[in-house]
Order: sequence, then C-alpha cells, then structure tokens
Amino acid sequence: MGRENTGSADARLPRLRLDELLDELQTRIDEVRGTRDRLHGLLEAVMSVGRELDLPQVLRGIVESAVTLVDAEYGALGVIGDDRKLSAFLPVGIGDELRERIGALPSGHGILGELIRHPEPLRLSELAEHPASYGFPPHHPPMHSFLGVPIRVRDEVFGNLYLTEKRGRADFDAEDEAVVTTLAVAAGIAIENARLYEEGRLRQRWLAASSDFTSALLSGAAETEVLDGMLERAVDIAGADTGVFHPVGPGGEPLGALARGECADAHRGVVLPGGEGILAAVALAEDGLVTVADVGTDERITVRPERWEGFGPAVAVRVGTKERLSGVLVLARRAGRPPFTGAEIAALPVFIGQAALALELADRRRDAEQVSLLEDRDRIARDLHDLAIQRLFATGMTLQSARRFVDHPEAAARLTRAIDDLDATIKIIRSTVFGLREHETPGTTAKLRSRVVEAVDSAASTLGFAPALRMEGLLDTDVPAGVADEVVAVIGEALTNVARHAGARRAEVAVVVGDGVLAVTVADDGVGVREGGRRGGLRNLTERAERLGGGLSVRPRPDPPGGTVLAWRVPLETTRG
Repeated sequence: MGRENTGSADARLPRLRLDELLDELQTRIDEVRGTRDRLHGLLEAVMSVGRELDLPQVLRGIVESAVTLVDAEYGALGVIGDDRKLSAFLPVGIGDELRERIGALPSGHGILGELIRHPEPLRLSELAEHPASYGFPPHHPPMHSFLGVPIRVRDEVFGNLYLTEKRGRADFDAEDEAVVTTLAVAAGIAIENARLYEEGRLRQRWLAASSDFTSALLSGAAETEVLDGMLERAVDIAGADTGVFHPVGPGGEPLGALARGECADAHRGVVLPGGEGILAAVALAEDGLVTVADVGTDERITVRPERWEGFGPAVAVRVGTKERLSGVLVLARRAGRPPFTGAEIAALPVFIGQAALALELADRRRDAEQVSLLEDRDRIARDLHDLAIQRLFATGMTLQSARRFVDHPEAAARLTRAIDDLDATIKIIRSTVFGLREHETPGTTAKLRSRVVEAVDSAASTLGFAPALRMEGLLDTDVPAGVADEVVAVIGEALTNVARHAGARRAEVAVVVGDGVLAVTVADDGVGVREGGRRGGLRNLTERAERLGGGLSVRPRPDPPGGTVLAWRVPLETTRG
C-alpha cells in the first residue's frame, strides 16, 4: 500500500511539470504571435504613410498609425516652426466639439516644449510629475501615461509624435517606444517625399501662371487686366489672404495699387508716397524677397499702417530691376495663420523674374508697334504730299488756264469757286500731312492740333452736327503753351455761342499760323449777331485777345450771305517775349 501511494505521487510530479512547461510554451507562443501581429501592424503603418503624397494626409496618417500601434487613446503630431515653436498641431482622439471647448491649440510649452528643446524619446508614467508639466487647460481630458518621439527629416527635426493614455491604464514600455521610433523613421522619409512632391507641384503652378501671364501680355491684352489676373493667381498659389501690387511708372513715380483678396478695397487705387514707411520700400531696400513676421505691427510700416490691421505674416518682392522697375508685389495672411514656408515661396522669385521679363517684352512690343504706326503715318503723309497735293495742284492750274476760255458769267463764277475749293483742299491736306508727321511723345502734354480736334469734336453733341475744321501752319511748334490754352478756350466758347444763339446748321473752324500771327476763325450760317443782344461771351473772347496783345472782330458772313464770322487774332512774337 505504502509503495503504491509513493509511486502515484511520483507519477503526478512529471505531469505537473509538463503542464507548467505547456503553459509557459503557450505564453511564449502568444508573445511571439503578439510580436508578429505588431510587426505586421508596423509594416502596414509604414506602407500606409509611404503611399500618400499630400503632406496633410501624410501627417494625419502618421498620428493615426501610431495611436493604433501602441493602443493609445490620444495622439498628436506637432510641427516645429522656424521660431522653435509649434507651427501646426494635429490631434487624434479628441472630437471637434471638445477641441473648440478647449480653445487654442498648444504652441510648444510644457512637456511638448521639452521634446522641442531635447529631441529624444521620452516615456512617463505620470505627466503631472514631470518638472516641465504645466497642467492642462479647462475642459481638457485627463492624461497620465505619455510617450513622445521626435520625427527627423534628414538632419532636421521636423516635429514630434505625442501619445498619451495607453488603454488598460498601463504604462508605455520599451517595445512601444521602439515601435513608435521605427514609425518615426518611416514618417521622416514619407514627409520628405511629400515635401518634394509639394514643392514640385507648387513650382509647376508658378511656372504655369508665369506662362499664362506672358502669353496674355504678348497677345495684346490690357496690362492692368493682366496684372490683376497675375495678382489673383499669386494669392491662390501662395495660400495668401490678400495680395497688393504697387506699380511704378516709367519715371519711377508710384501709380495706383492693384489688390485682390480680403480687405482689397483698403489698398486698391491707393497711390503711396515713395521713400520710407511702406512695405514696398522695405522690399526695394533689401534688394530681393522680404518676409515679415507680423505686417500689422511692423515698426518699419509707418504710412497708413491701418491698412494692414488684422494681418500677420507677409512677403514682399520687387518686380523688375533697379534700371527697369515695374513695381512691388506684397502677399499677406491673416494674423494667427502660419508664416510663409520656404516651399510655398521658393519659386516666387522665378515667377516674378518671368513677370518682369514679360512686362519688358510687352513694352518693347508696344514700342515696336508705335514705331510701325509712325512709319505708316510718315508713308501716308509722303504719299499725300507727293501724289494727292501735286495732282490737285495740277488740276487747279488746268482749271485756271481754262477759265479764260469760258464766256458765260455763271460758268466762270462756278469755275472760280471750284479753283478756290481746290486751294482750300490743298491747304487742308498740307495741314493733315504736317499733323501726321508731328509725333507726340507718350506721357507729354497733348499737342495743340490734337487739342483743337478734341475741342471741335466735343462741341458736336451740343451743336447737333460736326463742325468743319481747317488748320494751317506750325501750330505745335510756333504757338506757346499759354497761347495754346487760350486757343482751346476760345474755340470752345465760340462754338458754345453758336449752339446757344445762332440757330446754325453748319459751322467751320479755322486755326491758322502765319507771318507771326495766330488767327482763330469761327464761321456759321445762323441768324447773325442781333443788335442789343447779350455780349458777355464776346466780351470774354475780347479780353482774352487783348491780354495777349491781339483783338476780336465779329462781322456778317459775306459769301454765302447769312451767318456770322468771328475772328480772334493774337501776335505770336509778342506772346513769345
């Protein structure tokens, strides 16, 4: 009996050891299976973040993968800006409603700033016990366990992964840290690829905008319209909220600004003084692209700074060179938005260079077209002088020689009038030839001939018909500027009197320079000057003539009878002195 009991006990002992070994083996198998599943999850996460090329999608995919891999309740990715603070913060696990109740996203203080200052993995069992912990803002969910890992893109720390509240109230362990660190390496590669893709895409958009801008300018479209379109494209591509272009004239004088985007009305059409106190002057002084952290409070902007109220990051760049400056382009974002990154504005100088070249090519094209137009005018003038005038002159000579063979008085009178009409036509053509050969310089005051034509044309609507116009002599060279102003005023007032009092159906204006005298004659076929009528307008014309040493005469029109001839004459030599 005793031996049998002893034998059964010995038999149970190996069986117990076998169960323990089997349990331990099962535990090891579960661990291996868990490690395999986590490895598969890590590989899937690496492949997932590597498939995306859109940077915001890549960043969100990284956070979501990290939360899943370490079984965390909350996660976030903070992007470090140039000022060593968080320029972007992407949380996962906190709903939109709770996020609004919490308020502003963190900027990089406390534990989050600890990883920025010391970019090494950090594991904590209790967040509140760390010396750098500042606590949480109101409405923030409680968090205890913490795991932070930096993300490096090449040698640059791009940002940090933050994971909190491991499920089951457990702490993050070394394996969790190893998994997230591995994911961070893959994330750095994915972020670099997304950055390169984004830079290439932006560069392509800038080049396309530059090509469209050049094509529009060279196709003959209005420069202001093309510049406005360029400004709109620049605002869109750079992700700005407003854009302002300050054009500069040929002589360097500032012109009315163009603006697109928010608060554009505060800038559009404004002509700012040159010199200091404006963002455009800062760009000109820096001789290149200038970035401003906060344009709304920048001390260098002292001229009408209220125009930039509510705006923050800005960039300004000169369009053109110092020798051929076209203007300054300014792009700005609302206060609180992130500053312009290098990728966003890397291609901006190239775009601006192409725009400046296109503007110069457009100017050259306009100059060439102007030269071609002037050459055509010279050719027309030459043909009129050499062909039309000579033939008319020959015809007039023939008629004069034939007049002595005409015996009938009425026929002789008609022939004489025809010869006189030919002489008048020759004078008109000669005046036209002279006008065609007088080339006005752009940007200068209009010549007297052009002003006379404009004054006569503008009176047509009041008269109800277009007056005839004849100009002879060197109007644009021999008439001083002050006398030219008087001539335009006299024509305008004389034609106004015809419209008000004459009841005429025809009128003729003649402006003749010859023998040191300028004569303005206005003839009509109206009722003539009435006795006792008001002569206020004639008195004004008389005073204008007498002020210049001349005089005014008003007489009935002799041929054909009926109407009035107003003759206003001043000596040019006296007015020159």
